[in-house]
Formats: sequence, C-alpha cells, structure tokens
Amino acid sequence: MDIQELLTFIKVAETQSFSEAAAALFVTQPAVSKRIAALESNLNVKLFDRIGRTVHLTEAGIRLLPKAKRIADDLTDIKRSMSLQMEDVSGELHIATSHHIGLHRLPETLKRFQQTYPEAEIKIDFTQSEDAHRQILKGEAELGIITLSGQREENLNAIPIWSDPLKCVVSVDHPLASKTRVDVVELSKYPCVLPHENTFTRQIAEQVFAVNGVRPQVKMNTNNLDTLAMLVSIGWGWSLIPSTVVNEQLVVVDLPALNVERDLGVVHHKQRTLSRAATAFIKLLQELAEN
Repeated sequence: MDIQELLTFIKVAETQSFSEAAAALFVTQPAVSKRIAALESNLNVKLFDRIGRTVHLTEAGIRLLPKAKRIADDLTDIKRSMSLQMEDVSGELHIATSHHIGLHRLPETLKRFQQTYPEAEIKIDFTQSEDAHRQILKGEAELGIITLSGQREENLNAIPIWSDPLKCVVSVDHPLASKTRVDVVELSKYPCVLPHENTFTRQIAEQVFAVNGVRPQVKMNTNNLDTLAMLVSIGWGWSLIPSTVVNEQLVVVDLPALNVERDLGVVHHKQRTLSRAATAFIKLLQELAEN
C-alpha cells in the first residue's frame, strides 16, 4: 500500500470526483484512477461506486476513510515535528582537531557556539591533524578541523578557514640569528627539530629541501608545536612553526623558500549528511575568521 494511494483516496472521497481530485493533486485523471485501482487491488475491496458522473463511497470506502484520514494526519504531524526539530540546533557534535588548532584557533568559536546553541553538546578529540583526518574518513567524527592536505580527496569535502603562515625560526643566540638572509643549502648544515614525517608540515619542509638537493638534519621529532618552539629556544636547532607559536625567545630567519602557508579548515565526509549543529559550527567558524 502506497501513501499516495491513500491520499488520493481521501481527495476523491472529499471531492466526489476523479477529475477534481486530479486537479487538486496536480496529477492527471488517469493517474488518479490508477492509484485508486491499485489501492482497491491491495485491499481486495471496491471503494467507490461510479453512478453517472458522481462518485460514491462503498461501505468499505466509508470504513476506510476515517482510518486513512488518521494516517494522513499522522503524516502531517510527522512532517511538522521534523520541521520544528530541524530548526533547532541540538544533539551531539563530534569534532576531531589538532592540539594547535584547538589552542590557537577554536576558543572563541567554541565559546560563542555554546552561548548561541546551549542545547548542542560538543565532543572534541584533541589529536593530530592526520589522526583527525582518518577519523573523518572512517566516520568516527562528524567534523575535522585540521591542517588541510592541499590535495583533492574523493570522499572528503574540505573548507579552508584560516591561512597559517609558517616561519623558519632559530634561538636568539643561534649563528643564523644575525643573518639578514639565509638559503636552504646553508640551513641544511645546521640541526633542526621538526614534526614527524607523516605530518603535512614536515612534508612541506621535505619538499623544499628536496628541490634544492639537500636534506634537513633532523635532531628530534615531535608534533607538539609549542614543544618545538621550546626546543628551538634552548638551542636544539632551527624549526618550521606557525606564526602563532613564535615568541620573543625566537628569531624568524628570512628564508624565502620556506615562506610558505598552510591552509587550516574543516573536512567532512561527502557521504555523511551534516547535522544542523555541524552546519551552524562551520558557519560560525567562517564568520569569526572574516572578522
């Protein structure tokens, strides 16, 4: 039994006319006749008597009409209820993000979101961008707020939110701190501390060095950017870190080849329908980033 068959039955009963029912439902009269015939066949009863141009309910039709109307009312109520629910921003929003973005980019958005949508509950996994990326691909989180890879991915939608300039930094007493300009070959002669090889930032650095035919002397790996800044400040080597992490204990080296920018933003799976909470969060991120 098809819901359209029941709705058509109700309209024919109300108008006592197949043609008027067709006009009200914006379908052809043959389509109305076909629906009624299918309903009668499914129920194995005759629902209408056609006497001249007038249509009358049979006894079976009379008994079916109130039941059909209750189903139609329930359907209307369901649509109304879902419409109201879809206007609300509520439920759980699962976000996966990096520690760096969570610390330096998200506080204001998180605060504003909870003030604006108190019925929504945010669950956050603080991890690495690469792990957050995998969570989105596996459907374990709804939104990933990460360093974007820059490569188009078949299953993911990527929305850039912030530009994140990377700076080559050394300690204030490093031999390169007083130089006005440094090149990659010269930089490769000094040890460095960088994120692990699986990170987007490390891949950017490796590509720049490879183009110049050299390799960085990596003394230590860590994905914690604040830890990298600390290690640089105590003289363990140079590093490549976001401008938001640079402090007064560090000197930015003028090295054009490493004056690169990462894109930070949101990723979500293309096959996942975003919740209203997720849509509202993305919109808020974009609005605050513009200000």
